[in-house]
Amino acid sequence: MSRFAFFGGKGGVGKTTVSAAYGLKCADADLETLVVSTDPAHSTSDVFDQQFSDEPESVTDHDGLHAMEIDPDQEVEDHLTELRRQLGEQLSPAMVNEVSMQLEMAHQTPGAYEAALFDRFIDVMRDADDFDRIVFDTAPTAGTLRLLSLPEFLQGWIQGLLEKREKSIEYFERAALGEDRIQEMRETDPIIARLTERKQRFEFAGEVLREDAAFHLVCNPDQLSIRETRRTMDTLREADLPLAGIVVNKLTPSPDPEEDGRGARYLRERVATEEERLAEIRAFDAPVLAEIETRTSEVVGSLLADVADELAIEPAPRP
Repeated sequence: MSRFAFFGGKGGVGKTTVSAAYGLKCADADLETLVVSTDPAHSTSDVFDQQFSDEPESVTDHDGLHAMEIDPDQEVEDHLTELRRQLGEQLSPAMVNEVSMQLEMAHQTPGAYEAALFDRFIDVMRDADDFDRIVFDTAPTAGTLRLLSLPEFLQGWIQGLLEKREKSIEYFERAALGEDRIQEMRETDPIIARLTERKQRFEFAGEVLREDAAFHLVCNPDQLSIRETRRTMDTLREADLPLAGIVVNKLTPSPDPEEDGRGARYLRERVATEEERLAEIRAFDAPVLAEIETRTSEVVGSLLADVADELAIEPAPRP
């Protein structure tokens, strides 16, 4: 089993419930497990009835289980602050003020959210030596896919910037100082050092996502969710990201055979419709890992353990 497990899907399908249940399943299998929420809604605290921060914390009454919640807005602000600090070390005050204004505007765009969050995302993956399994409760599908497309895109973009910076040093130094200083300047240039560090981060992320990660899609038995799941499957495969399977959540329970009131007739019609939807999902080129009925109350406590038992995702020991 891959060390990093991702649970994605459109908003409201129950990703937090399923990812928390899988985290509990892993911890019960004696794996030190970390559940990471990158969803702005942050329902992980509600599931475990415990407030979490952006650093791993032990989950009360569950040995080996830990959780953290990443605040996307705070990550964007921290990202901007760090960039300003680095600029202050490399540019004149006048240039810093001008570039800082441009950065402020750039960080209002949707891409800044994904870029800042992905930096934190990489930090979690790189600093997770204390854990055998890391479970990501990801944001709704559209944002997640933008996030997962970043390594390859940014790696190529940074490589281009790196080549341009090296060329500029070569031309400038050859004209001003001669050939002997070119290599020395390349080795000490702070911009090249920063670009190289960024390139290595994205190479690491791309390798982990493709070689040590498993993606699970959570969907509900309705057409909107099924269409979103199908699109996500296609996108994951185009990006060469491993799809482990599908969890169908919030299925309607069937009434008892002897029930024949209005409510029972409604439930039978709904169950029949959902069976048609389930047939579509089962025909996908991906295994169905669980078919979970909806509960009448919030899935917490013992109900979370019940959901964990229904997940056909076995937590193998860490290699």
